[in-house]
Amino acid sequence: MLGWYPGHMNKARRQIQEALPEIDVAIEVLDARLPYSSANPMLAGLTRHKPVLKILSRADLADPERTREWVAHFDSLPDTRALAVTTTNARELKRIPKLCHELAGQVRADRDVRVMIMGIPNVGKSTLINGLAGKAIAKTGNEPAVTKRQQKVRIAGRVALIDTPGVLWPKIEDQASAYRLAASGAIRDTAIDYVDVAVVTAAELARRYPEALKARYKLSSLPPYVPNPMAEQVEADGPKRIDLLAVAGFDGHAILAEIASRRGGLRPGGEIDLHRGAEVLLHELRDGKLGRLTLETPADIPAPEADEETSPQATINDSGDADNPA
Repeated sequence: MLGWYPGHMNKARRQIQEALPEIDVAIEVLDARLPYSSANPMLAGLTRHKPVLKILSRADLADPERTREWVAHFDSLPDTRALAVTTTNARELKRIPKLCHELAGQVRADRDVRVMIMGIPNVGKSTLINGLAGKAIAKTGNEPAVTKRQQKVRIAGRVALIDTPGVLWPKIEDQASAYRLAASGAIRDTAIDYVDVAVVTAAELARRYPEALKARYKLSSLPPYVPNPMAEQVEADGPKRIDLLAVAGFDGHAILAEIASRRGGLRPGGEIDLHRGAEVLLHELRDGKLGRLTLETPADIPAPEADEETSPQATINDSGDADNPA
């Protein structure tokens, strides 16, 4: 379980809650490579009475077939539409104001449609706003939590945007989501052990995209797949939780060691520098150098909790106290 909830994120949650009554449509920006994991359940709770446009950003880095599955999934939900975009592609962004008007329904003729843009850190919110505005208004960066305060922008198509700082939820109970977020860079590299993230990611890529993994790192083969029907009952180190490597069924450690040995991570005496291998794999994954990959599908969405209102993942911590990163 990962706890990572800086004070400015608690403040942002309060700002969102205060502004929502005046909002016609909520836009949630998701990473197209991990649309479930990059969706904040806290925001889902706050916006449940508002129409929502899900923007799947970085679509140019995601698997097109998986993206179509995600768009269809979101479009099937009540008061929800989805659009996959590359946030630097102005032509693709032109569809957004029209979709906002469609979702908002009847709005007084003398005012704009009011749209709030939300999302976790580092999913491309600021790049999206700059693209919609046609100029650099919002600060961008490849580190989480670049935006620190709300800002308002009026764009073409009679839409008024309110940007918000990236908000993570107090505790990420789903371990698979935590590792996928860390692999994508949405969580700071210090929040979860860097090599552990790369080991789990290597195993996941071997399961989902074995040919892309072999081609990028010139691997003649991958360790054999070993299914474990008891994987979700395995007790890993610490509190009882799913053993992600057992679920993946591949030896991520061996794969990472092979990548390290081929990419400058072989030390004198034959010692393998796994941190070097982790740097190579995670940086190249984030840069799209392994090809267009998606780390989850709608089938990976966990079954709903028996009582979602009391689910730990949906709990909002009003104190703003941060747990130590696990």
